Amino acid sequence: MKDWDYENEQWTKLPTYLKHLPLFTRHLDFFSVCMRFLWSLILKNIIFKFYIRLKVTGVPFKTVYEKHPKLIIISNHASHLDAVSLTASIPRRYWLSVYIAAAKDYFFSNPLFMFFSQHCLGAIPIDRKDRKGEAVNLILKLLTELPRMWLIIFPEGTRSQTGKVQEFKRGVSIFSEKTQTPILFTYLEGNSDLWPKGQFFAKPGRLVLHVGPVHPPGPIQEVYAAYKSWVMSFHPEAFPLEEEAVTENQESRNDNPSEQI
Repeated sequence: MKDWDYENEQWTKLPTYLKHLPLFTRHLDFFSVCMRFLWSLILKNIIFKFYIRLKVTGVPFKTVYEKHPKLIIISNHASHLDAVSLTASIPRRYWLSVYIAAAKDYFFSNPLFMFFSQHCLGAIPIDRKDRKGEAVNLILKLLTELPRMWLIIFPEGTRSQTGKVQEFKRGVSIFSEKTQTPILFTYLEGNSDLWPKGQFFAKPGRLVLHVGPVHPPGPIQEVYAAYKSWVMSFHPEAFPLEEEAVTENQESRNDNPSEQI
């Protein structure tokens, strides 16, 4: 697999008018814009209308967008359905400001996935074994220099084995505090039932996205506690019991010993 050179001027010195990295051709490239539009039709008008019935509840994205040109959007993570579900929930007109922090070893593992990640998801490759902090520096640069950016990131770092919300990794707070970017809470209800970890593909059904409050930058313990309190207010069973949490966190470290963001 190709190594990503995050120190290259092309990656780090981004003019503010660019909507994404030049490598992904998500600036004014006509082909990429067309691909995003076609993908939005498939995603919003077919998949999440007839196959999976997506309901968005809570704070309207229009209200959030007007007040917060830069945001880190966090959600629970229990399925490969999660990233596309969040994207599908956001109005099409905001898509050129939306980015997804995605695992390089999965979303950029072959030419088909890479094409999809580049032109449809607007994914930023995250090397989960990165020891130099290159991916972190890249995202900090984007959050600092781009005039508008909504970054979707899953603070658990990896998909939950049980569907319950795991403890958060510290990357969310690093990005938020160093760039003074607020955090939007969201929660996907039903994702683990429709496409649990280990299943080949999603099954049809109903999915609910809860859009919650915007939290100010803060340490990860504070963010996790606030997120847990919000989710528990409408879904008390979303978090594991203490002994279950210890077991799942241990299994997560065994699956991927590197510190994930």
